[in-house]
Amino acid sequence: MSRPDAPTDLFETHRPRLVRLAYRMLGSVAEAEDVVQDGWLRWRSVDPAEIREPAAWLTRTVTRLCLDQIKSARSRRETYVGAWLPDPLVGSVDPEEDQADDLTLTLMMALERLSPLERAAFLLHDVFGVAFDEVGRTLDRDPTAVRQLASRARKHVQDARPRFPVAREEGDRIARAFFAASRDGDLQTLGSLLAENAVLYADGGGKVIAFHNPIRGLARLLRLFAGLNRKYGADAFSLLRPMWIDGLPGYVSLERGQVLQTTALDIRDGRIVGVYITRNPDKLAPVARLLAAPDPGAAAH
Repeated sequence: MSRPDAPTDLFETHRPRLVRLAYRMLGSVAEAEDVVQDGWLRWRSVDPAEIREPAAWLTRTVTRLCLDQIKSARSRRETYVGAWLPDPLVGSVDPEEDQADDLTLTLMMALERLSPLERAAFLLHDVFGVAFDEVGRTLDRDPTAVRQLASRARKHVQDARPRFPVAREEGDRIARAFFAASRDGDLQTLGSLLAENAVLYADGGGKVIAFHNPIRGLARLLRLFAGLNRKYGADAFSLLRPMWIDGLPGYVSLERGQVLQTTALDIRDGRIVGVYITRNPDKLAPVARLLAAPDPGAAAH
């Protein structure tokens, strides 16, 4: 029988939280897992007995690795084809950590507009509960400076956080109704579900067909869904499973039996103000495995 590896066991107890932090920093599950694995290698290179607070050390290390990663990630997004959306999370990065924080996809989009240091300060303090003194050590800033960073970030993201989050039953009802109406080209029902200023984003990553630019306004969205229904017919769209995606009600569906996509809905005051569709197969492989759905990569060939 092999001897227990205490440093490994200790790291594994922190891994789910570290992956959540890295995902919130980067918006990519694969990149988050890579960063945490890099953190693991660094953890193995030090003597744990010399580290008084392993949780703080690991959080600090992973955050700094994320800040380095953001530079290359943002460079790639400058050449990304069409709209970029964070990887869709069904529940959370780790199933046991479901509902561990209240960040939704819309808040993730708002975080993208922050500077890397603002994003880190906000996530560490406001979301993960790290004291400002420790945030300062992580970011190599004094506590007053990180308070200001977090405060600026808070002001920027406050509009993305709904005052009255939609109840789960209501969210499920609206998501099912939206799928059915968009599939059938039911413009009357769609008109009752969508807000006048609703916006649709679609992320295909250049791998599958998707709208390159956001579609804004009720009138344009109604024309869009009417056109899709005329072109493909209702039979082309099938609902695989209603599902909450990164804190928003939505569903996973299949188009023409081959294109997998997730749709997340931002609902305010009973109306849909944001539709977030992810079709990039690179981002959907974990969802496909979860649902035992057709390989999304097949649609890209």
